[in-house]
Amino acid sequence: MKKDFLLEIQVQELPYKFIPSAICQLECSFRKLLKENALEYDNIKVYGTPRRLAVLINALDVNQKSVEKDVRGPVLDIAKDSKGNYSPAALGFAKKNNVDTSFLYEKDNYIWAKIQIKGNLASEIIKNNVENIILKLQGSHFMRWKDFDEKFSRPIENVVAIFGNEVINLNIMDKKATNKTVGHRFSLNKEVIIDEPKNYVELMRKSNVIVDQEERKKIIIESATKCAQSEGLKINFDDMSDLLEEVTYITEWPIPVICEFDEKYLQIPAIVTTTVMSSHQRYFPLWTEDNKLSNKFITMANYVGDEFSNIKAGNQRVIIARLEDGIFFYNEDTKTKLIDKLDKLKGMTFQKSLGTLYDKTQRMLKLSEKICDELAIKEKEDILRCAKLAKCDLSTSLVFEFTELQGFIGENYALKDGEKINVAKGICEHYFPLGANSILPSSIEGQVVSIADKIDTICALFISTQGDKKKKRPTGSNDPLGARRAAIGILRTVIEKNLKINIENIIDYSLSLLSDNFSISLESTIKYELREFFIQRLLVMYEKDYGSKIIAALERTNPLEDLVGFIKRAQVLVKYRNDENFNKIKENANRVSRILKETSEVDVDSSLFILDEEKKLYDAIKSHNSSSVNLDEYIKSLKMLIKPTSDFFEKVLVMDDDEKIKNNRLAMLNKLKLKYDVICDFEKL
Repeated sequence: MKKDFLLEIQVQELPYKFIPSAICQLECSFRKLLKENALEYDNIKVYGTPRRLAVLINALDVNQKSVEKDVRGPVLDIAKDSKGNYSPAALGFAKKNNVDTSFLYEKDNYIWAKIQIKGNLASEIIKNNVENIILKLQGSHFMRWKDFDEKFSRPIENVVAIFGNEVINLNIMDKKATNKTVGHRFSLNKEVIIDEPKNYVELMRKSNVIVDQEERKKIIIESATKCAQSEGLKINFDDMSDLLEEVTYITEWPIPVICEFDEKYLQIPAIVTTTVMSSHQRYFPLWTEDNKLSNKFITMANYVGDEFSNIKAGNQRVIIARLEDGIFFYNEDTKTKLIDKLDKLKGMTFQKSLGTLYDKTQRMLKLSEKICDELAIKEKEDILRCAKLAKCDLSTSLVFEFTELQGFIGENYALKDGEKINVAKGICEHYFPLGANSILPSSIEGQVVSIADKIDTICALFISTQGDKKKKRPTGSNDPLGARRAAIGILRTVIEKNLKINIENIIDYSLSLLSDNFSISLESTIKYELREFFIQRLLVMYEKDYGSKIIAALERTNPLEDLVGFIKRAQVLVKYRNDENFNKIKENANRVSRILKETSEVDVDSSLFILDEEKKLYDAIKSHNSSSVNLDEYIKSLKMLIKPTSDFFEKVLVMDDDEKIKNNRLAMLNKLKLKYDVICDFEKL
C-alpha cells in the first residue's frame, strides 16, 4: 500500500540565498532516509519560498517490507549435547531471536535460525527522523531562537506533516504538526487546511502562494516580458540570471509593476544605472529594440491586489535618490582625466606592509613588460598604457560607492578621455574572469595585465603570510584577497588563450620586485609553496577531464613552465589510455622502474652481452629516434621497443651473479628508462 507524504515548515522570511541550498539538502536527506529504510516511492519534490520549505513525496510505501533472514548461532558441539538434544546455548539463541526450536537448522557445523523481521511503519520512521533532518540543515548566519539550543535560519512558526489524510504526530522546535498552514500575507484565504498532500500545490495557489520555485520563475519571465512588450521594450534575462534567481526566492506571488525615472539620468554610464537597479534595488532594467537603456524598469511585487500606485511611487522615489548620487559622482569624476587620478593611488593601501595601489601599479607595469617579453610582443605600448591606467578608477567616487563597477568605470572614463578602444577594453577586462567559470579577457591587453595583476596579488599574499602567519593563507573555507580565484583565472587565461608563458619565471620576477621594493627577505620555501599552490589549482580544474593520475604522472616536468603544452600532453595520454600498445609500454616502463633503485649514466659495454635478447634490446634503444617533440608521434615510435623489451625480461636475469654483467644490464635499463620518462612518470599513471 502506498500514500503521499507532505511536510511543510513555515517560517519567518528566509534569506534568499539559503532557500536553494535548503532545497538541495532536504532532497538529499529524504532520499537517503528512504533508501536506508528500504522504503520505495515514485518521486520527491522539494519546494521553497521566502516563508516556507515543503517536501512532497508521491506514492510512498506505508510499511517497510518484512525480511526473512538467516542468523548463525553457536557451533554444533556447543549447540547439542551428546544425545543430540539442543543445549541451553541453542535454546538461548532461539529465545533471543524469538523463534521456536523448529526454526533451527544445521549448516556448516553451526546452528542457524530462519527469522522474520517485520517492517516498521513509514509514519514512525518519518516521525523519528524529520526533526533531525530539519535541524541539521546548514547555512550561514544561523541563530538560536527563544530558549532553544538548536540553531536555525529563522524562527519556525508552523509545521504541517500529513501521510495520506492523517497527521503525523511530530514536533519541531516545540511546534506540533497539524494539517493547517497559512497562505500569502495579503491573501483573503489566510488559513489553509491541507486535506491530502496531492492537493497541496493547488490549495496554496488558491491562497496566492506559488510554492513551486520553477513555476514562479516561469511566471516572472513571462509576465515581465509581456509587461515590457506592452511598452515596446525588452528584458535581457540572459544577463540577469542572478537577479532572476533572487527575485524567484523573495516572492510567493510575483506581480510585475512598471516604473520610470527622468531621462536626464541616462547621461551617466548605463552600467551604473543598471547596477543600481539590479544589484541594489532588485529591479529589471528595460531596453529599447536597438539595445539602448530605457528610463523604465520593472519591479516584481510580492503582492495580492490591484492597487499599485503606492508600490510604483515608492520604488521610483528610491531609485531617483540613488541615481542622483550616481550623476553627482559621475560629474565630479569626469572633471579630471583618468590618468590624472594615478597619483591618488599613493594614498590607497594595497596590502599592509606592502605599500599602496600606486606601488602595485608600478609592479604591474614591470610584470606586464616581462610577460610581453615572454610572449615576444614587440609593440607593447598599448599594453603598458593599460597597466598604468588599470587601477586608476579605484580612486573615483563612483567606484568608491559602487565597488562592483571597478574596471567597467575605468573603461568608460578611458573612452571619454580619448584613450584607444583596446586600451579601454583592457582596463575593464584585466579583472576577468570574475568567477571560476566566467568569461576570460578577449584582448591581449586585458590578458597580459590580468595575469600581471593576479600574480602580484598572490605573491604579495604569500610574502605577507610568511612564518607564523601562514594560517592566513587560503584554506578550504577562507580565500584572502581571492587568491584561489586569481590563480584559476591565471591558469585559465594562459591555457585557453594559448599563451606561451613560463609562469614560474613570472612568479620569480614578481617575488623579486616585492622583495626589492619593500626590503623583505624571502623564506627559502616560498617559491615551492607558490608552485604547489598553482599546481593544486591545476589538479582541481582538470581532474574531472583528465583524472588525477594523469595530472600527477605529468608533474615530472614542471607544468608551470609550459601550461599549454602540459594540457596538450594530458589530452594525448587520455587518448591512449585504453590503447593496447600503450598499456604494454606502461607495463614495461613500470617493470624497469621497479628494478632500478637509482638512475645512472654509466655507458653500456656491448662486449659484456651474453644473450641475443640483450643485443636486440640495445640495438632497438640506439636506433630509436628521441627527437620528436610531438608526444603523440613519440608514443607511436615507442612501439618498436615493446617486443625487444618484453623478450629481454622473459629471457634475461638482470641481477646476474657477475657484478659487471649485472651493472651493464642496469646501465642499459637506465637508457631505456630515459625513453619512457619523456612521456610521463608511469609509476603514477
